Amino acid sequence: MELAVECQKRAEGSKPNALRRSGLIPAVLYGHKGSESISLTIKAKTVEHLLKKHAVNNTLIDLSIPDLSWSGKTLLREVQVHPWKGYPYHLSFFSVATQDSLEVELSLNFVGEAVGVKLEGGILDTVLTQLAVKCKPDSIPEGIEVDISNLKVGDALHIHELVLPAGVVALGEPDQVVVTVLGIQAGSEAEDAEADAAAAA
Repeated sequence: MELAVECQKRAEGSKPNALRRSGLIPAVLYGHKGSESISLTIKAKTVEHLLKKHAVNNTLIDLSIPDLSWSGKTLLREVQVHPWKGYPYHLSFFSVATQDSLEVELSLNFVGEAVGVKLEGGILDTVLTQLAVKCKPDSIPEGIEVDISNLKVGDALHIHELVLPAGVVALGEPDQVVVTVLGIQAGSEAEDAEADAAAAA
């Protein structure tokens, strides 16, 4: 899924807080021409809509800057959020047109019901919910399905065991556990350890 977003070039000397008060969010585009960057503004309402639909580092966005006659596919690389008010106050876009491959974060979608949970009374422990991968800019999957139906108590799936779409390469440690099924006793011990840690904090 892609979304079209329009930005404007930021006027030189404009103050970020003044822009925000007028309903504009400062932004920057980089990667379109070597190390050069363009300072932009984007309407706060557009940002609100964008963040409802897209997450950082995982979806292509068609970005256009009419007053510079520039348009192209980008990734939303960073969203800076106000530390206590919680609203976004700066966005960073990265042009992907000249990139052979990209590093993106994909959601892991767990499908099926583990045998160890359904029949053996175990507890499903999802260690990872996102996975960093490398793929071509024009073939970013919306997510990765992870079939957990054959997992028994004590079983685990590791990164190197995931079935990835063609052209997608997982990053990180191949032996990193993605999901496992804990026995009831192991699950209780884990919960007790969490409770002890919370009490000590």
